[in-house]
Order: sequence, then C-alpha cells, then structure tokens
Amino acid sequence: MHFITALLGIYRAEIGLVILACMFVAFVRERYSPTVVSVLGACAFALLGLLDEKSLFSVFSNSAPLTVGAMFVLSGALIRTGTINRIADLVMVRAQKHPRLALVEVAVGTVLLSAFLNNTPVVVLLIPIMFRLAQATAYPVKKLLIPMNAVAVMGGCVTLIGTSTNLIVAGIAAEQGMQPFGIFDITPYGLAGTIAGVIGLACLSFLLPSDPPSIAGENGGNVQEYLTELVVTPDSEVVGREIGELSVLGRSVTLIGLKRAGEIRRHDLEQEELHIGDRLIVRADGTAIMTLRESGDFELGIAADSETSAREGTVIEAMVAPSHPSIGERLIDIPFLHALRVRLIGIHRARHLPGPDLADTRVRGADRLLVAGSDDAMRSLKDNPNLIGVDISRTRAFRPRKAWIAILAMAAVVILSALDVIGIGLAAFIAVGVILVTRCIDAEEAWAAIDGDVLILIFAMLAVGLALEQAGSVALMVGWITPLMQVAPQWSLVFIVYFAALILSELLSNNAVAALLTPLTIALAHQLGTDPRPLVIALMIGASACFATPIGYQTNALVYAAGDYRFADFVRIGVPLNLIVGVAVCSALVILG
Repeated sequence: MHFITALLGIYRAEIGLVILACMFVAFVRERYSPTVVSVLGACAFALLGLLDEKSLFSVFSNSAPLTVGAMFVLSGALIRTGTINRIADLVMVRAQKHPRLALVEVAVGTVLLSAFLNNTPVVVLLIPIMFRLAQATAYPVKKLLIPMNAVAVMGGCVTLIGTSTNLIVAGIAAEQGMQPFGIFDITPYGLAGTIAGVIGLACLSFLLPSDPPSIAGENGGNVQEYLTELVVTPDSEVVGREIGELSVLGRSVTLIGLKRAGEIRRHDLEQEELHIGDRLIVRADGTAIMTLRESGDFELGIAADSETSAREGTVIEAMVAPSHPSIGERLIDIPFLHALRVRLIGIHRARHLPGPDLADTRVRGADRLLVAGSDDAMRSLKDNPNLIGVDISRTRAFRPRKAWIAILAMAAVVILSALDVIGIGLAAFIAVGVILVTRCIDAEEAWAAIDGDVLILIFAMLAVGLALEQAGSVALMVGWITPLMQVAPQWSLVFIVYFAALILSELLSNNAVAALLTPLTIALAHQLGTDPRPLVIALMIGASACFATPIGYQTNALVYAAGDYRFADFVRIGVPLNLIVGVAVCSALVILG
C-alpha cells in the first residue's frame, strides 16, 4: 500500500497522462458514449487521489455549462412560440417566387440563426426546407444538405453563444485568469471563416453527390405529416376572405384541396372566397394541427356528431391494428367515431399521404390517428383492442402570441452582454426567468429542451482538466511541447492550435476536446511568453468547424442520416473545406489578433 502511495506521489503527472490516453482510446472505440467515458475518467482521477473532493465539486460553480443550459431553454422558447417556424414559412414563400435567390437568403439566415441559437434545432428545422428547395430549384437535395449544415456550423462560430463549445472554452479561460470574452469578440475571425467557407462551398459543389437519397418523402423522415380538414364555421373570421390571404397556410400547413357541397377542387384556389361549411383539405405536421386546434378560426377534422368540437378535452394518438374490422372501409365509418363523442382530426400514413379527403380515406393497418375527445372517451379508446399504442399526444401547439417576449428576451441577452452591462450568464438566467413566468414555454418543456448529456459531459471534462492541472500533467505536456514550439515562427502557433483541435474534434467529442485543450493552450502560451487570446480563439473555432466526418459535429450526423449520404461524401467535401476555413480563420487571427 505504501508502495502504491509512493508511486502516486512520484509519478502523479505520468499517471494522469495514462488515464487521459485511456480516455482517448475509449472515445475513439465508442463502446461507451463520450459522457460515460468522461465521467469514468473523472472518477478515476478522484479514486487515485489526483483530484480532491473539494476540487471535484468546484466544477459545478463554473458558469459556462449553466449558461449553455440557459441558452438551450431560450432556444426552446423560440421554437415553442413558433418564431423559428414562422421564419421557415417566410423562406418557403420566398422560395416559391425566387427559388434560386432563396438559396442565398437561406444561407444568410442560417448564419444569423446559428450565431445566436443552438444550431442543432436550426438544422433540424432546415432539413425539410432543403427538400422543398431542391424541388423548387431542381437542384439535387444532396447538393444542398451538406452545405446547409456547414453554413450552420460556421454560423455558430461567429458569436460566443453560437455553440456550447465557445462558452466552455470562454468559461475555462476566465477561470485561468484571462479577461472574459465578450459576445462578439470572436466575430471578425468567425466571419472570415464563414465567408471563405461559403465561397469554398460554391467552388467545390462539384464534389457533392447528385444521386437522390433512398429515403422517400421531402422531409427526410424528420416530420410526420397528417391529412386533416379545416372546417369554416359560422362565427369564423375567415368567412368571405380569399384562400390566398390566409396566414395559416405555409410550410407547415399545405393546402391540397377545397371541398364544397360534396365536390373537391384542387386547382386555382387562391382567389376563392371562403363560405360557411367549406372544408379546406390540408396536410400539416402535428404541431401545426395542435396550433390550429387552439386558434378558433376553424373546426378540425370529422365527427359523427357535428356538435363535437376538436377543442374539447384532450388529443390522443393511436395506430390502427392490422386486424381492425374497418380495414378497407372509409374513415368516416370507423366504429369508434359513432360510438363515442370524439372528433378525428388527422391521419398519418408512412411514406404516403392518404385521401382524397379525410372522410373518404380508406383505412389501412398502421395508419396513425389523431383523435380529440373527453377523458371518458379517451379511456374507452385505450380499451379498444383494434387500436395500438393509444396515448396522449405529446405534440404541443405553438404560442405565437408570446413570440415577441421570447424574441425580446433573446435580444436582451445579446445586447446587454455585448455592451458589458451584465455578464452573458446572468443575462441568460434572467431571460429564462422572464420566459418561464410569461409562459412562453412551460417548465417541463424548458427542462426537456436542455441537453443533459451535453451538460454532464462538460462538467466531467472540466473535472478531468482540473485533475490534469493538479496532477502536474499539463505542466509535463507543456514541458515536452515548449522546446518544439520555441523554434516555430510566432505566427504559426495559431495554425498549430487550430488544426490540432480540428483533427481531434473530427474523431472525438468537440466539447471534450475543447475542455481538455484549453488549459494546455493557455499554459503553453504563458510558457512561450505569447498572448494566449488568439490561441484560445483558434481553439474555439477549430474544435467546432469540423466538416470531414459525420461524427465531427452533432449536426453532421443529422444531415448524414436525412440525406442518405456515404461517409466518403463528407470526406470529399469536408477535407478541403476544413483547410479553407482553417486558413481563413488563422490568417485573420495573425493579421488582426
């Protein structure tokens, strides 16, 4: 026992590096998630006495992960209030009139959104838009998805709040005694990389594949669309208005027909005035249906009893069992619709939109139904042996009337932190309080918007980084690297740091790489007698601007699946793009830094 204690005392730094090496091997092998590996690594340091208990728990006082969590909630509020969806609708309206110009506008809008919002929901939202733009412009969708994702990643490097990686690096740097970063301190360098990257994408588009994805449908499998009907009621404000003037129609609600007096019309409907009893046959995603249900402008769906309203009670989802006796029959004749006081407000069929309208749709096994009704009726449906997976719908309606609050809250965070009135962490937390008390987003939805996996990973890697410092491992590595770096030209240091972070992040979690390399980079800069700030900025951007593999950044994986790409597709376009963006960012740091 004394021998082990003596060994730990003499070779603390070397043992720390061994644990770090084991963690890197585990990251690469991917048998366990990066979060699990990080937690186990922190535990190993603590068990061996390389990290004391007080220091271990001190990482929870770091403001960076908490700020990341607050920004997740603010992004969730913008989505919940329909702000992001409304922007997407405007893009699609523009695309219908000027499809090629819309591509440029989408690129600019993606940069702006990703600069202030978590870019994962931005990419999720843009994937179906890219499928629609591909149809409108006749461009292969595979030539649009990777560039869209790359622009979103580059946009995240334009401000301090664009990615969680930036906030992590800034938080660690502040703890190391560096002057805190402002929200726009990295903007000149991020913009240099973004401009160069967009030009590079335009020039290298021939490297992108043009074959269609094998995935059917225009949403890449991301959105469930339902067939439903909007019934014009006698007290509706839309009576007498032209269909083309309706604000509800857009990307999420697409008109496919007008049913009047039993006759369905499909074409030239924009100038048609709405009459009482008209039925607009539309396709819409679940969120849009729930929003329409609460709006009061229309009655939704079909019911055996005309007095049954879709706004009553709750909404459940249910799947039609293959043994259902109504298979092949019209949906209006399905037995529960006549036996219970319910209203059927939507039907989804995988890879196909049913029709010709809701009532006359022929029932198939595995059809998914949205049904509104009283609690008693819902309990009866749950006992129905011919329906599978009956449960309360988790889809929520947008809250558009609260959108201005969410927008102002996010704008206040940006403006107050940019003017150094208050810190970004405090500003974000106050904004979270505002959006919660004003019900822009419910508490349970706010906490669900936080990616807990990311936060635990950040805390664990902060503990690992602190342990490496306490064990002397950082000083040992700096001692090894310093003689090599001393012979390198001063301007080359940002290039070395940037591309070291980039290469590691293409293989490992970028947040983990950022947390590990930040203290090492700062210590190295002090040892060399150079300003650490340009090196830290190079680390920030290099750890995020990863385009060469589907695992290099979290949104890469989303696009990889949606576009049915091959691994080589990312490598072919990503390697030259990495070089172009990296050279532009590092050159800007050398010239301006």
